[in-house]
Amino acid sequence: MGKLTKENIEKKLLKYPDWEYFDDAIHAEFEFENFKDCFSAMSRIAFECEALNHHPNWSNVYNVLSISLNTHDVGGVTEKDFKLAAAIEHIVEPEE
Repeated sequence: MGKLTKENIEKKLLKYPDWEYFDDAIHAEFEFENFKDCFSAMSRIAFECEALNHHPNWSNVYNVLSISLNTHDVGGVTEKDFKLAAAIEHIVEPEE
């Protein structure tokens, strides 16, 4: 899996307005109603990470989850990161 160019990344990010590209990774921050809801989302995300065998750099402070995705093997962002970002978006965004 090859590293995506900055132009490809920025084009793909148009579908993910909560995400930004810097420091060779894509980053997002999600705020929840409370700690329990945030931790619940993290648990669901963890199952997706295991299924994709791709794991984020993330942190949680009370009701805020900060996530950074990149593919360490290539030193940048790949399709694998966008696949996980899509799964994360599906988990954290409310269904309409």
